This record gives sequence, C-alpha cells and structure tokens, in this order.
Amino acid sequence: MNNVVLVHGGFVDGSGWEGVYKTLTRNGYSVTVVQNPTMSLEDDVAHTKRALAAKDGPAILVGHSYGGAVITEAGNDPKVTGLVYITAFAPDKGESVATHERLATRGAGTADIAAARRLFVPRQGRVHATFAADVDPKKPRHGGLPSAVGRSCSYGKISEPAWRAKPSWYLIATEDKAIPPDAQRAMSKRAGSTVVEVKAATPCTSRNPMLSLR
Repeated sequence: MNNVVLVHGGFVDGSGWEGVYKTLTRNGYSVTVVQNPTMSLEDDVAHTKRALAAKDGPAILVGHSYGGAVITEAGNDPKVTGLVYITAFAPDKGESVATHERLATRGAGTADIAAARRLFVPRQGRVHATFAADVDPKKPRHGGLPSAVGRSCSYGKISEPAWRAKPSWYLIATEDKAIPPDAQRAMSKRAGSTVVEVKAATPCTSRNPMLSLR
C-alpha cells in the first residue's frame, strides 16, 4: 500500500502540504492533496471521500488541525487503513471542533465571528504568531492565509470516529499556539494513537510543522 491522502486545516488551503507531497512522492508514494472548501464538515468529508475513491487501493489519511475532524469522519471509508493526526482535532462521537474550541483558542485570540456571514475569520495581527510561529515570516504565507472558514466546520458533529476501529498516529507540537499541547495529548491518548512529540528544541514546534520542515 502506497496511497496517501492529505487533508488541510482551516484558514488555509492544500498548498501547505507542498513539502510533504514532494517528500512522499520522491519516496514512491501516490499522494493526493484534498482541496476542501471549508464551508461545512459534511462537504469536506464528501470531498475527501471522493479523493479516496479515485485511489486504486487502500490509503492512509493524514489531517492537520481542523483536518483531523475531517479524517475522523471520512476515515470510516473502507479504503482507509489508518489515520495520521498532525497537531489536529480528534473528536469523539457526537463531538465537534467547537466542543474543544474553548481550549484550542484559550488566550490565542485567533478568531472573530462574523455573524452575518456565518464565518470564522482569523485576526490579521495574530496569524503568524499563532499559526506559524517558527516559520520565517519572509516566506510565502501558508496556504494563502488568512481565509474564512464556515461555522458549520466547527459545529459539524462526528457520527462515528474512525480512530475507534482503525490505527492512528499523532504528532504533537510542543509549542503549538492554537491547540494547547495538553489538549493534543488528551485527544491522542483517548484515540489510542501512537504519539510522537516534537520537542521545543527542534525547528518544528509550531502550529504547522510541515512548513517548518520545508
């Protein structure tokens, strides 16, 4: 099995996976980067399942941040053999990203709610510090940051978490400014994931470790 499907998080697009895509394809993997509209969890799960359907065999699903919720639901697809969470949400049955948002945004000031448009929009001044603290600010913005995310992404509930039936792995970033590392530890422990913690002494410590390694 050499199929991998990469799912981006909120406020970004699939371009943030560029470095991971190049590394995996160079090593013989067949990689698809899902370009989710991030207007609702339901739509993003559907987009991800279409990407899985296009694969010629079993696949590993990888989700970053909000993308963890997407793979938790989409991972029930019979083609999925395992889940990889990159500093991601891993909700349980009946939970949503919003269930964990009080912890995820505590003290970070990352999002305003534009009620009329029903969107979450990141505050301009906090984007780099919160989402890419260890990425050179002179580099191109991660995935077109900042962008809006539909409120339905945060409030969409998981019907059955795929991590209950399938193996999972979880990368914890020790200096994450959006999802506190202790929240990541709690979610990964509950999911029974194999955990790797990236220590603060390394260059890969913020919200977007796949950018730090590029």
